Order: sequence, then C-alpha cells, then structure tokens
Amino acid sequence: MLSLTSERSTWMHRLPAWAKLAALSAATVALFRLPGPGAAALALAGTGALYLSGGAAFAREGLAPLRMVAVFAALILAWHLWTGEAALGLMLALRLLAAVALANLVTLTTRFDAMMALLVRLLSPLRWLGLNPARPAFAAVLVLRFTPVLAEKGARLAEAWRARSPRRPGWQILMPWIVMALDDADHVAEALKARGGLPDDL
Repeated sequence: MLSLTSERSTWMHRLPAWAKLAALSAATVALFRLPGPGAAALALAGTGALYLSGGAAFAREGLAPLRMVAVFAALILAWHLWTGEAALGLMLALRLLAAVALANLVTLTTRFDAMMALLVRLLSPLRWLGLNPARPAFAAVLVLRFTPVLAEKGARLAEAWRARSPRRPGWQILMPWIVMALDDADHVAEALKARGGLPDDL
C-alpha cells in the first residue's frame, strides 16, 4: 500500500518533491480557472503528454488506476446532459480527470520518504503549538497514496458490474467500494500498530 512509486525511472523521478508539489498546487488552481471545455481538454491533453514523456509503458501503468475516475467523470457529464448543461458538464469532467491525473503523476514519481520529509518541513510551525508535524504529514501522505489504489479498486468493481449487467455502473457500486476502503484502512491500521504506531518524529 505504501510503495506506489513507479519502478520505471523517468525524468520526473529526478525532480525534487517540493517542485512537483508546488507545480501540482499551481496547476490545480489554474485548472479551475479555465474558461471552458476547450481549455480543459487542452489541459487534459497536456497531462497525457506528461505521462507519455515517461514512455508508453509508464503511461499505461500510470493511467490504469484512473479508470474509476473516468466513470465518475462520465456520470457528471451524463447528469449535466440530462439537465441541459452539456458544456458545463464536459468542462467539469475534463477538469476532474486532469486534476486527479496530475496528482497521480506526482504520486507515481515521488518517493514516500521524500514526500513525507517535505510535508514535515511545511508543517514545522506546528511545533510552536506543541504539536508534532510528523503525524499530520504522515496522514496527508497516506491520503495521497490511497487515492490511486481506491481508484483502481473502483475500476475493478465497475468492470465486475459490467460483466453481470447490461446497464452502466453507477451508485450501486458505491457501497461495496466504501466497504473495500474501510477494509484497507483497517489493514493499514493493523500494520501501523505492528510497527509501533504513528511516527513520533522524522
């Protein structure tokens, strides 16, 4: 669960964690300021180009966990088509896909320890309040690490639904997906307990 960094080395692996997280933050803000679906489509195409710059095999590995996100994006688009706001729905779906794909790209190309160390530095002012920054940093990194895993499991649930029903998967897969997420969280909690609990410091 904690080692989702791609073993296929790319130029993005060599970039410092702070640069990638800063670029991700700026790109996410920019995504939600784009004027329309055309600009959002260009942003998504640019994100795809970043994946391809690491090679075809890296792109396949990185984009595979995003299938569940694509299902949710399709549901958003379908809703807005039904309400007569097709352009808005397309823009929101494209923004969602691009934002999650960029976050997944950072996760794939950044080591766990590098991301953890960066977040601890960013949260170091918490020490003035008597709080240990290592713990919220660890929790934040766990969220980043869990996201593509849960997306992949959602995609598998969607595939299982399509194999058994002619209808498109929708809210029906939400409850089993939540159960799987809770089960994974329980396994991680047990693993942390076996290793002494949350980190006290770095």
